[in-house]
Amino acid sequence: MSRLALTREVSPAIRRCELVHLERRPIDVELARAQHHAYEAALRGAGCQVRTLPAEASLPDSVFVEDTAVVLDEVAVITRPGAESRRPETGAVAAILGEYRPLTSIAAPGTMDGGDVLVIGRTVFVGATDRTNRAAIDQLGAALAPHGYRVEPVAVRGCLHLKSAATLVAPDTVLCNPRWVAPATFAGLRVLEVSDGEPGAANGLLVGERVIYPSSFPKTAARLAAQGIDLLTVNVSELQKAEGAVTCCSLLV
Repeated sequence: MSRLALTREVSPAIRRCELVHLERRPIDVELARAQHHAYEAALRGAGCQVRTLPAEASLPDSVFVEDTAVVLDEVAVITRPGAESRRPETGAVAAILGEYRPLTSIAAPGTMDGGDVLVIGRTVFVGATDRTNRAAIDQLGAALAPHGYRVEPVAVRGCLHLKSAATLVAPDTVLCNPRWVAPATFAGLRVLEVSDGEPGAANGLLVGERVIYPSSFPKTAARLAAQGIDLLTVNVSELQKAEGAVTCCSLLV
């Protein structure tokens, strides 16, 4: 049975996206859509069935569906995004995820972006960032403890989300930018560091035994390939201008 990947079409308003660490640059909306379609093709190539929500003109960041939920085998947690403008994104996603999982949600005063949540086995690492606060981390811990998960807060600096700084690229291997998150966070796992000059290169999407990975970080890609990691490279240049990355654009169910 194939894995389901939930995606959402690029909003025509993506040029008005939220930005924190990047300067605003012109985004070619049609190119962004074409790149997003190629990304969905890569998901299919990695064995996923893709289910796509329609674009929403009033929600500039809504292509980045990862931030709206945390999906585990036992439950899906609907988040309360840290940017107030993004909170209306969760309704449509919750309606779909409710077909596949029991739902729970983060409540005020908690704020959480799914991009801050990295699940490795039964440990759930959660970035303490401007988008995800301690109240939400505590709520997530309470929601997941009955299912046998341990939630670990992680200090993150210099980037938007934990998954900007670290992602899983093999069952036992984390790719990280050591300037943004301490490699010691992932004690017991193999840690690969991004190449010099590619600070944003720590974000890859592990799907089964393949990693969907941006074509914009060739040195780190070569480092991963040398370790035997099977890469499906995609060009996501326009989505990167919106402070997005390959994990951001799907929820794996």
